[in-house]
This record gives sequence, structure tokens and C-alpha cells, in this order.
Amino acid sequence: MYSYNKTAAIMMSAILLATSSCDNAEKDSGAKLIDRPTDLKIENRHYSIDVLEAFGRVSGATLSPDGSKILYGISYESVEQNRSNNDIYVMNIDGTDDTRITKTPKSENQAVWIEGGERIAFVAASEKAGGTPQVWIMKADGSERQCITEFKNGVEGFLFSPDYKHLVVISTVKYERKASDVYSDLPDATGRIIDDLLYKHWDEWVTAIPHPFVADFDGTSVGEFTDVLINEPYESPMRPWGGIESFAWSHDSKKLLYVSRKKTGMEYALSTNSDIYSYDLESKTTVNLTEGMMGYDTNPVFSPDGSRLAWLSMEHDGYESDKNRIFMMDMATGEKTDLTIDWDYTVSEIAWATDGESIFFIAPKDGVTPIFNININTREVKEVAGGICDYASLQVLADRVITLRHSMLYPNEVCSVNLQDGTVTQLTKVNDELLSQIDMPTVVNRQVRTTDNKMMTTWVVYPPNFDPEKKYPAILYCQGGPQNAVSQFWSYRWNLALMAAQGYIVIAPNRRGLPGFGTEWNAQISKDYGGQNMKDYLSAVDDMKTESYIDAEHIGAVGASYGGFSVYWLAGNHDGRFACLIAHAGIFNMEAQYLETEEMWFANWDMGGAFWSPDPKAKATFANSPHKFVDKWDTPILITHGEHDYRILSSQGEMAFNAARLNGVPAEMLIFPDENHWILKPQNAVLWQRVFFRWLDKWLQGKDYQNTDKMMVAEEPENK
Repeated sequence: MYSYNKTAAIMMSAILLATSSCDNAEKDSGAKLIDRPTDLKIENRHYSIDVLEAFGRVSGATLSPDGSKILYGISYESVEQNRSNNDIYVMNIDGTDDTRITKTPKSENQAVWIEGGERIAFVAASEKAGGTPQVWIMKADGSERQCITEFKNGVEGFLFSPDYKHLVVISTVKYERKASDVYSDLPDATGRIIDDLLYKHWDEWVTAIPHPFVADFDGTSVGEFTDVLINEPYESPMRPWGGIESFAWSHDSKKLLYVSRKKTGMEYALSTNSDIYSYDLESKTTVNLTEGMMGYDTNPVFSPDGSRLAWLSMEHDGYESDKNRIFMMDMATGEKTDLTIDWDYTVSEIAWATDGESIFFIAPKDGVTPIFNININTREVKEVAGGICDYASLQVLADRVITLRHSMLYPNEVCSVNLQDGTVTQLTKVNDELLSQIDMPTVVNRQVRTTDNKMMTTWVVYPPNFDPEKKYPAILYCQGGPQNAVSQFWSYRWNLALMAAQGYIVIAPNRRGLPGFGTEWNAQISKDYGGQNMKDYLSAVDDMKTESYIDAEHIGAVGASYGGFSVYWLAGNHDGRFACLIAHAGIFNMEAQYLETEEMWFANWDMGGAFWSPDPKAKATFANSPHKFVDKWDTPILITHGEHDYRILSSQGEMAFNAARLNGVPAEMLIFPDENHWILKPQNAVLWQRVFFRWLDKWLQGKDYQNTDKMMVAEEPENK
């Protein structure tokens, strides 16, 4: 593996079946339409697992070229069909005339306006292309659907040029060495020949990598596609997070910018040094625009007149949670400027103001994720929209910003921010009716003093109808990442409001290592996994225990990924604070994790190096591995994991479960053979939630739970 097939040019004929249009009226394969659930029964205004699954999931929010309409998507899940479906909606800029323009059994995704708003392009499955996702176009009212691509390996994303005469799509090319490639007389051999690192990534064996393909577009069909990275063994966009935001067209549609980390094998596994490249369509030549900038360079965005380029840039190679700076380049002179050199927070998304004099951006700060604006001349930063919520996207007009907004108490809705007075208007009300039928918890910002005398923002989520005269069991929520913000996030798995609605007080600290509190606070966790951040967790728990309404004998700790590591570590170091524990996809054995994981830059930066390294920081990291404290485990623990998780292998969970049982600790394990680092399939998601709350309810509320110690029962034979 990692021996790139040099006959890529020849292979293109196999990868690209054709560029002619697919049939306009394809028949579906018998799938049933998934729509807003109408048979949900809510008892006593109770927020339940079924309610969580019933919420409409809003995405997109894209402005039409004339700024008069908004395109967005709503998806619903079907537990019965074990899948979800997304449809496209259009409304006026003020939220009126909200119209559904697709209603099909299969999803339409990534919808954007083209040709001045006359038509819409999107990605959907094509039966003629074997059910793979392809690019489609249709009129703005949803009529006259037409498939315009037919990639054998499907399309992951697309972007039209400003003049709509060119189209770039993301598809994959072969990237592995099979036995049959080496020994042609063994066509059915399934072995993979591996000779370098990063042969697995997140949830897949790296058998193919994404490339950008460019073609002309005449309004109805596309011409022959050209692989921008022909014969180059590099990803663009980068796995696993990169998408169409990794590309940008020049103002004159003559150049395509793309993001790539042009490394392979061990070098790829050790580095985060990506660059932004400019590809000239006519000459087919490429220029590296960020040569010498050593960290991640991503998300290029041209100014409205095309004279300047803005992008997100990290400084250090190998540090994937570094501060994301806003850099700007003058395209005429090549001069680069760090606009956020005096702003001590990390940025997640950017968009130019219509006059090109400032940039809007989203960034976590002080436990929430507001919208900000930075003047490119003075570098002055102003908050545009805030509150106890998170903003999640940016579409900019001269007088307003269209965005998605959510909090711990409600999922995404499309909103409009007035740039004159800062007022925010919710335009969609996809989930208002459902929310009106349930009692939601209360979220409070609590400041907790840490062991090193700093103040830590901690979100406390109280059950509906909270009564301070009563006592409540509590849950410590341990965040993953480890550098992911504990802001006003909404999650369909780690839903803190759902936890509180079951009668728990949820404690969610912004412990050391989280963004939104300055680069020093964020960076402190690296090479200190079992250190100050764990003390921060315990400080939050001890602080809450001073409240008379906390049942100090019934506090649990839960978390995933690094949060799972935290739970495993706390299992041997909590001094009786916890009555039960739940760890999902967590690191149990740091030494094994170092050699099992795939992105070695992450392990080297955060752990300090290999466990055989003489570096004192590395030695301290591995000395604090959770498995070193198993002899102190005495608290019931639930362990969940997915077998397709290649970031943290399921063997980590299996080792932890075995260790607990061998030490006489009550333990249960839930393994998903078809899930990755997350739990994505609807029925698996429901199963996970049911097992999650069953475990908490047993140990923290004393509710009945059958077969605690013997989950596997032999079945009677059918024929005696």
C-alpha cells in the first residue's frame, strides 16, 4: 500500500464512465419516503430518546446570488428504515414563502444556486451510476432534474466557477497495492501488501484517495474531466474532514485553488503541513501560495473583487489543535498578513464582507461560539452576534448575515443577523412545534475555581422543573478532542439536555485544553493528559457537591474519545467521587494507542513522542496511562466502541472491559461491528442511548435492571 498506481492517466477511463447526462426521471429502488414523524406520542411533556430522533436536522442555508432567497436542507431519520433522508427547501430572505422543492425517498445534499439563481445544483444518488452520488441540476422550483456526472466512484462534492463555465468535483482514485497488482495469477487474493504508514484512516482502509476533477460546463452538460492531481499520490481535499471548502475559484474563473498535504506514507502520518495551491486551467500549471508556512493552511476564500485571499492557517507542523489564524494575501504583491496576531482565539469559519474591507468569522470564546468581524486595515475585532448559543455558518449580505444557530436546548435553525443593530431573527421554525410539547432543562454558566487558582467556565444543565429542595444525581461530562470546545453545542448522541431531562444535573467543565479561553489554556493539555485537566474535572465536581441539591453519593462520569480516556483515568483516580462510569471510544492503554493509531503527528505532539523515547514529557505521559491504575478500579463501568474506529481501536475498549471484569468490577460492553468513532445508524443510535441511560439509571437512581452480571444467556434448541 501507499505505492501509488502510476498508470492513473490510463485508469481515468475506468473511473469516469462518462460525462453525459443521466436519465432525468430515474426510478427509485423501493425506498420509502422519510418525512417529519406524525405518530410520535409525548407523555407528560417528557424529553425522551424518541423525541431526540424526531427532530428535523437543518443544514445548508445558502443565499441566492441576488440575496433574495435562502436555500437549505432538512433531514429526518427513520429508525424503522435505519437511515435518514434530506430534502431541499427555499424561502425568502425574511423567512416567508417557505417551500419544499424536493420530496424523494433519497437524499439531495450540498444544494447551491447556479446561473444567477435560475437553477440549483446538488448531490444525489444516481441509479444509472450504480446508486453512487452524482451532481444534479434542476430549476429553482425543483422541476426538470438532470444528472450531469457519472463517476464510477461517485462524487463527494462540487463547486462551479463564478462564470458557471467550469465545474470541479471531488471523486476518488485508486491508492493501494493489492496482491493481484503484484501477482496477476492471484486475481481473487484479498491480501493488502503494506509497506508504509497511514494504511488506515479514521474508519476506512486507504484504498482510494480524493482528487479534484475539472471540466467545462455549457449549461446542460459537462465536458471531459481532467484530474488536477493526475499521477500525484496526494489527497485533495484532505481526509477525514476536508470537503468543498478546500477549493476556491479565482474571480475570473481561470484558476482553481485547492488544499493539499503533498506527502505520503510515514511523512504524511507525521505532518500537518498542508498548503494552498493555485492551478491554472489553461496552462495546467500549479503554484504553491503558502510555501514555507508549516502548519495547516485551509479554507481559502477570495475577496469580492478577487484582489485578496483569506484563509485559515496554523503555525506549527504536527499540532492539529494549534490556533487557527486568519491570514490574508494581496494577490498582486504576494504579501501575507496575519490579521489575528493580536487576537488570542482560534477561528473556525470565515466569509468576506460585501465591501471587501472586513471579514466575518466564527470562533469559540468564553464557552459560546459567536460571530465576529475583523477590519482588515485596523485589525479591530467586534462581536456581531452572541448570546447563550453557538453559530455554525456564514452567508453575508451588505445589511445582514444568514447563519445557522443552535444551543444545548435546541438544534440548528436558520437565522438572520441584522448588521445595523445586532438583532437576530429566527427564520425557520422546523422544531418549534416539537419543542413546545416538551419541558426542556435550564442551562447555567457557573464559574469554578481550579486548583491553580484560575476561574473555569462550567456549564451546568438542570433538569426540567428543577426543585432546589430536592436531591438530584449528577453526571460529569468529559469532553473529547481533546481540544474541542464545550460551548453551546447540540449533539444527537452526547445531548446534555436529554441527560438532564432524565433527572440528572449535568456538569460540563471547560477544563484545560479547550479553545475559547486563549491559546495558553488550550495548549496546556498537550503532554499533560493525566494532569491539570483532570484536576479541573474534579474541581468542578467538588464545587457542585457543595450544593445541597446534589446527591454526592450518586455522581457519574461519562465521555467519548479523549473523554473516554478521561473516564478510564478517573476510574483509578477519583477517590470515591463517582458511583458509575461510561466510556465510549476511549484510550485505555497509551502505549498500545501510540502504535495502533494512524495520525502519528497527533500522538507525537500530544503525548510527547513514543513510549520508548527518553523525553521526560513522553515518559510522564505513558506513566499516566489509565491502564496503570486498574488495580484501583472499583466503580461500575459501561464501555462502548465501534469496530470500524481506526483512530482509537475497539481493542482499547475490550482491554478496559476485560480489566474491569478480571478485577471484579461490575462492567458491561456494547460493541458495534458496523460503526466508527461515532454511532451513526439510527437503530444503533437508539440502542446506544437506551443502554447509556439504563446504566446510569441503575447505578445512580436505583432503577430495575435485569441480567446485570449475565447478559449472554444460552438459547433453548429449537428441536429437543
